[in-house]
Amino acid sequence: MLSPKIGIAVLLTVLQVAYGQKVNDLTACLVDKSLRVDCRYENNTKSPLQYEFSLTREKQKHVLNSTMGVPEHAYRNRVNLSISHNYMALFLKDFNQKDEGIYSCDLRASGVPSSFVSKNITVYKDKLQTCGVMSLLVQNTSWLLLLLLSLPLLQATDFECL
Repeated sequence: MLSPKIGIAVLLTVLQVAYGQKVNDLTACLVDKSLRVDCRYENNTKSPLQYEFSLTREKQKHVLNSTMGVPEHAYRNRVNLSISHNYMALFLKDFNQKDEGIYSCDLRASGVPSSFVSKNITVYKDKLQTCGVMSLLVQNTSWLLLLLLSLPLLQATDFECL
């Protein structure tokens, strides 16, 4: 029979894993000739997250970038990853119609195989929007820095507070 302390510890671990991470949003857009796939997530665990970006086309999965597996050699020179707090952006250079398909952002807490979460987005080149300059600034810049940078602009336009 398990002692109550062990039972409670196991229950807390399971609850932390179950509610520990979540992929909130997965979006895609074009930056020049590159595809950008944005993965916004929550990680409320103390464990570092492992990730995997993949592309599925014609029922074949292609790993683009990963800490859980080995990325395919064909994509290594074309893929770049940017990571900040609760946000990852995958850039795929020279995006073309052969790169169309289902893109996935998969996350897992390190050392906890049952903590796997994932989100998918279907990407077609002719239906992609261009990434906005403002969205790039907002996603990669803290709000405080954005506010500080906008103050001179507001002063130049004689913006007055009530």
